[in-house]
Amino acid sequence: MEKIRCGWCEGNELYQKYHDLEWGVPVYDDRQLFEFLILETFQAGLSWITILKKRENFRAAFDFFDYKKVATYNDDKFEELMQNAGIIRNKLKIKAAITNAQLFIKVQEEFGSFSNYIWSFTDGKPIVNNYKKLSDIPATTELSDTISKALKKRGFKFVGSTVVYAHIQATGMVNDHITSCFRHKEVSI
Repeated sequence: MEKIRCGWCEGNELYQKYHDLEWGVPVYDDRQLFEFLILETFQAGLSWITILKKRENFRAAFDFFDYKKVATYNDDKFEELMQNAGIIRNKLKIKAAITNAQLFIKVQEEFGSFSNYIWSFTDGKPIVNNYKKLSDIPATTELSDTISKALKKRGFKFVGSTVVYAHIQATGMVNDHITSCFRHKEVSI
């Protein structure tokens, strides 16, 4: 019997693998949270499949998302990233990644971890939604609006409500698998 999946991942093996193994799984590890934050930053205005196809290039270019290293990137490293055809070469997004790494560390210092901070918006537990079809899933919510405002107040860049909602979906803070998808129940446990 064929598994029922969220329709957005159908027709692409890379998308399907990401959907089946990662999307919506609660993430509490700071490095993984930073990776998704950076990838979502670069995804702004683009399709997620574009980012997934370049993910390994991003990992290599950004020192496997070691936020402590990214926070120290200088002008030479910035120029190196601007010349890297394997990633999205957007000046503002690259600068945002460096700034966000520095702010990520400040949040860690204040809250013990970035995970403690970001998950505090949901009291540390995923929100399980029960959407029947893809068209029911919003692009933003009150929660993403709140988190976006909080991150912007701290100086984070490229963290509009739509980007934040994509981030909290990806990291399992909200479970937006449609109810007929086999992953809906699996990630709700």
